[in-house]
Amino acid sequence: MNAANLRRFGLALAAPVLAILVAVVLTTLILLAAGDPVLAVWQVLFKAPLPRQIVAILNEATVLYLSAVAVAIGFKMGLFNIGVDGQYRIASFAAAVFAGANFLPGWLNIIVSILVAMVTGALWALIAGLLKVGRGVSEVISTIMLNYIATYLVAYLLKGAAVKVEGSNATSTRVLAEDSRVPGISVEAWLGTGREIYGLIFLAILVGIVYWFMLGKTRFGFDLRATGASQTAAIASGVKVKRMVVMAMVLSGASAGLVGMPLLFGQDYAYGDTVQAGLGFAGLSVALLGRNHPIGMAFAAVLWGYLSQLSNGLQISAGVSDKLVLIIQGIIVLSVVIAYELVRRTGLAMEQRRVARELAAKPVPATEGVSA
Repeated sequence: MNAANLRRFGLALAAPVLAILVAVVLTTLILLAAGDPVLAVWQVLFKAPLPRQIVAILNEATVLYLSAVAVAIGFKMGLFNIGVDGQYRIASFAAAVFAGANFLPGWLNIIVSILVAMVTGALWALIAGLLKVGRGVSEVISTIMLNYIATYLVAYLLKGAAVKVEGSNATSTRVLAEDSRVPGISVEAWLGTGREIYGLIFLAILVGIVYWFMLGKTRFGFDLRATGASQTAAIASGVKVKRMVVMAMVLSGASAGLVGMPLLFGQDYAYGDTVQAGLGFAGLSVALLGRNHPIGMAFAAVLWGYLSQLSNGLQISAGVSDKLVLIIQGIIVLSVVIAYELVRRTGLAMEQRRVARELAAKPVPATEGVSA
């Protein structure tokens, strides 16, 4: 390994290490300021999870990863798709209504319902894309407003599509038939727990592979990243920026439509008023934490799920509020942003000094005199 590769490796390793140190220090200071037991909190946080918790962590990470990929597609384009929360809500509702109607048998019903969710999420995100390229409306503002519209629109439509369940006050769409449910993956032989991992965890893996290939190995991915880096340079190279903006929003929305599918087909089997909220905003944090990298976001999703599952443990074992997990998650994201920016600036300064040394060491060629 030459000096340049060693320097790059050291900088790449320094960023996450620095982020962890900053997160630990800041969390400890907050605990001390609040008068909470520091040692007890860290003992809970670094305790190995129980088998049932491991399954719950993987299930939550599956959903968060899909949400993070949806956000990351926009990030790569320089777009902030804050509307993943609304996009997956309306997409999940559409898929639940279609799947519950049982127009198709078994796995065909599942596959078509997933496609319905993707199309619905894409169309909802398309609104923000068209507003941006057509009227210059910031995607941040439009997607936030579309979140509220989607929430209340789905609540209104749910009243008409809801099916009354005897002995329950819950409002939900028609429950999926047995053959339209994705079976879970049993891990009882390895972990000794009856809880199952979502079968659609393989969907999340497939989405990650497609995301990596599309952005890193295709001309479309190159144009998308180039437009996000510099629209002026992209236009100069022949890229149609407005079309790329719309396509990026559509792809982000299609990916957002998949967020609720593991819950719909592997756990809830219907869409109701108890649907899990906030997955879009959690995906935003996971994408930032994973640096929009397919593998980095996978580790970030697992970490996010791990912290979420420890919230009850902190309350019971350490005697602190379960909201402490939210503080820790926020500190981690902030620490990662700060650490990577510091490392980036350090690497840039090191590279500038190296170039300056090489230029200083290079002999200056003698100039020949010119006769008058």
